[in-house]
Amino acid sequence: MQITRIDIRNLRSIVEAQIEPGAALNLFVGDNGAGKTSVLESLHVMGYGRSFRGRVRDGLIRHQSAEIQLYLEWRDGKGHHNRAGLEHHGMSWKGRLNGESVSQLGEMCSAIAVSVFEPNSHSLISGGAESRRRFLDWGLFHVEQSYLGLWRRYMKALKQRNALLKSRGNPELLDGWDRELANAGEALSRIRREYLESLEPWVASVAETMLPLFGVPELGFHPGWKYTQMSLHDALIVARDRDFQYGYSSVGPHRADWVLRFSGRNDGEAYSRGQAKLTALMCLLAQARHMHAKRGEWPVILLDDFSSELDARHRRQVLQELVSAGMQVFMTSVDVDSETEGLPIKLFHVEHGVVRQASA
Repeated sequence: MQITRIDIRNLRSIVEAQIEPGAALNLFVGDNGAGKTSVLESLHVMGYGRSFRGRVRDGLIRHQSAEIQLYLEWRDGKGHHNRAGLEHHGMSWKGRLNGESVSQLGEMCSAIAVSVFEPNSHSLISGGAESRRRFLDWGLFHVEQSYLGLWRRYMKALKQRNALLKSRGNPELLDGWDRELANAGEALSRIRREYLESLEPWVASVAETMLPLFGVPELGFHPGWKYTQMSLHDALIVARDRDFQYGYSSVGPHRADWVLRFSGRNDGEAYSRGQAKLTALMCLLAQARHMHAKRGEWPVILLDDFSSELDARHRRQVLQELVSAGMQVFMTSVDVDSETEGLPIKLFHVEHGVVRQASA
């Protein structure tokens, strides 16, 4: 996809901004705290329903403003023109996609493919399982049309089961929700496993150039219960007494995880912060390639504070690959860095929340 227009109102320090980005590299420069990351946050909110720095109600809305207002126009991989608008008050929101109201944010987010690499992206490798589940879900939302409905079905059953557990309700009432949770959960896990298997060759391809010394990568999947020993339905029954004690469901796809191993590294060997960042970026690039192979279009790439996250050689290598592949990139930096030299770039200067196009 290629974004052609961004309108932002009342997002952090930005009172109002209208941006017409270029088709390749869009670089937003300015001092720390000037508001350049807020531009990337606006795109992330449209693609995820939240900022990569927190929920909308946690400081994203400009002080003394009632809501943020965002508007995007873009062309998809088939050349169709699309538009979307979002008004978010923190606890409530209104959204429109191509002139029609949307009842769930997921409808809008599944239409806007945005992938981000930011200072905390290393958590994909070295952090908890939640980041890795989000990675899986993002990929499947954008390449598997049935996934969103299945994910909602599972989450609805999980919410109902957890409510019964928390209220210490009649255990017999759990039988129906156990069956529903198991049916949706088994299907959800099967799709996730197949997605990881299809992603592995793309990870290997990127690893050859970005991490050649690590060896051959392998992705391992953990669905959230001991699937080699029992079905999810049986696992729910076994865990029932414990779940009543805790007041929540302790097994299922909401506890899923995956692991990345390399033939040239020992299992359990810790990553340095720099290695974790580079490995996380490798996974994001592989996911973008996979999406392009499946859908015929690239996601929009957000690179926040990119110059401080990787060394110059890897930054140049990544930017050249993104631009040569035809991806649209939005990047922030304190200044114009040498690795952007010779690349098709549209430069924007950000100061005190005001965004202006500048000469490259």
